[in-house]
Amino acid sequence: MVKEELEMAVLGAPVSTAPHSSAPMTSTVISIHSETSVPDHVVWSLFNTIFLNCCCCLGFAALAYSVKSRDRKMVGDLMGAQSYASTAKYLNIFTLVFSLLLIIVFIILVAPAAMMGLQAFSQMLKDYAGY
Repeated sequence: MVKEELEMAVLGAPVSTAPHSSAPMTSTVISIHSETSVPDHVVWSLFNTIFLNCCCCLGFAALAYSVKSRDRKMVGDLMGAQSYASTAKYLNIFTLVFSLLLIIVFIILVAPAAMMGLQAFSQMLKDYAGY
């Protein structure tokens, strides 16, 4: 087990070995105390850095904050890790939304231009087919 504190308390009397005894049953309580986990968003930041880094390198900034958050968590500074993770999360959200909006606008602007270009090319082929 990794740094987990286990507490066991046995309640009641011990179980007897007789087949039909009227001794009370015992129960065992195990309490596991674990540290609060702080997500560092490294994978999300890496994805944004590699694939969606079209808006002012915010994906790279999110990756830097994610790594800082992971470093703070390894040192044991949970408040610092939470602060850096929160900043990385907001940068990742902004990068994702802004990049998706840019992609949608690009598709909206390029699709009609591509259709007009194909029509012009088709018309040109028809005009010069019998020269």
